[in-house]
Amino acid sequence: MWKSHPKALPYLFLSEMWERFGYYLMIGIFTLYLKDVEAGFAMTEKEASDLYGTFIALVFLTPFVGGLVADRYLGYKKSIVIGGLMMGAGYFMMGIHSLPMLYLAMTLVILGNGFFKPNISTLLGNFYNDEQFKEKKDEGYNIFYMGINVGAFVCNFFGAALQILLGWQYAFMAAGVGMFIGVIVFLLGTKHYGNKTEKKGIQQGDMPFSKIVLFILLPSVVFGIIGWLIKGVQSDINLDSAIFGSDSTDAFIFACLPVVYFYGSLYFKAKVDEKRQIGALLSIFAVVILFWAVFKLNGSALNTWADRYTDRQVTGTTEKVFSTLVQSKEIEYKKAETELYDDKFRLQKENGEVKKVVDYPVYFRNASKETLPQDGKTISVWVTSLSQSINPGWVIILTPLIVAFFTYLRSRKKEPSTPTKIAFGLLISALSVLVMVAAVHIGNNGTEKVSVWWLVANYGIITIGELFLSPMGLSIVSKLSPKNITALMMGGWFLATSIGNKLSGVLASMWDTYDDKANFFWVNFALLMFATILMFALVKNLNKVMKDHGVN
Repeated sequence: MWKSHPKALPYLFLSEMWERFGYYLMIGIFTLYLKDVEAGFAMTEKEASDLYGTFIALVFLTPFVGGLVADRYLGYKKSIVIGGLMMGAGYFMMGIHSLPMLYLAMTLVILGNGFFKPNISTLLGNFYNDEQFKEKKDEGYNIFYMGINVGAFVCNFFGAALQILLGWQYAFMAAGVGMFIGVIVFLLGTKHYGNKTEKKGIQQGDMPFSKIVLFILLPSVVFGIIGWLIKGVQSDINLDSAIFGSDSTDAFIFACLPVVYFYGSLYFKAKVDEKRQIGALLSIFAVVILFWAVFKLNGSALNTWADRYTDRQVTGTTEKVFSTLVQSKEIEYKKAETELYDDKFRLQKENGEVKKVVDYPVYFRNASKETLPQDGKTISVWVTSLSQSINPGWVIILTPLIVAFFTYLRSRKKEPSTPTKIAFGLLISALSVLVMVAAVHIGNNGTEKVSVWWLVANYGIITIGELFLSPMGLSIVSKLSPKNITALMMGGWFLATSIGNKLSGVLASMWDTYDDKANFFWVNFALLMFATILMFALVKNLNKVMKDHGVN
């Protein structure tokens, strides 16, 4: 497999695999750690989801700046190493039980990802720009993408074992170790990189970095501070009087305003022959925001579903296997002092302190009567974070099938255009939400636990949508962007992803406000169907723009 590809590919593949190992291990346990009453920060669903949404939003905002800095000043090798070390240090610090330390750790991960993520992908592309490898570019990226998902799949098994045996801190440390291994592997491949890691410098037509700072970054910081400080109307459900539900959401939305204005001005100030290209890309950016808003619920609301509403008990041979591999933990059916939840699993606090009650562990609240053990007996349940391996597992299984499907259509000259693929990706993703609506009804709105196969089915369908949409997005940006602003338009794709991630946190923070959980998923379905209808309405015009510019 490797022989017909650049010698650097195995090193970049393994570096990215280990980097994603660390990132997805951390993301898989992040909200669970925040909500843990005993060893975490005893956050409510709203508090944890809000912080999670802000975190993953900023993680996808910094690659725009990191890519520009590498392109013009640092070069790719330095940027990747610096970013990897910052992320590794951040993961190690996350397990230190202190909120200021957690925020510092998150900052390091946010900045480190900005230096690492865009530049290792760009470096890979540099090798496939050579004439001898050009025809292998798509295959090379498919191999690289597989590395991402192998890392994302296996990491949760390590995280589960370490959390059970040693605690949260050691699970976060494992993420840091994975990141440092990624940096070491990257450095081991140095002799194969040649001059591909060198900076490009400022090219003719590039927007000066000082102008980007002055017109995009600085106004965003100022507006973000204004958003944090400004207050709305205080009420019983909005005690801190935040305009959009929380100070961090206010700050993020305000910070995005100058950036959105800037991208709008690119369209209005563009030359006539570039206007349609930029307009087409901006419309796609707006639509995919809603996809990421629902897709990124995997680390928040769907993690909660796995934790509270999914039957995680293992018995017989399965129990022995899970126990041997330290992928399950025992829960004793015995009354003891525990945190108080209401009938909808909402953590009860008074003056910021968690209320306590003498009761059975919360897992048994909605367990079926026939599965309840005798008093004092224990059951084994698989660790919640393992559910985070379902999506990457599906990606590994489905990627070759999707690639083969489109190859077959191409051979018959029936392959749909990139915008059409994105539209169908949104439609398929919307259908995945209906699986969760059905799961809510099967579980009588959370009063009974349901099978994990509902989650498996949901992730399976939305993964097809992801494979139709996500790789296509980056492809269409590279195809349609005017050459002198390609980096800026790629930044626009990351901005759309970032806004979608934050919106995902906002959606997840509303979980506790829905007494009927089916309504939560119906809202997600409506958002994706709205995006689908909008995208299908745009397809004809987008296809024409692409055809006029010689791309498909």
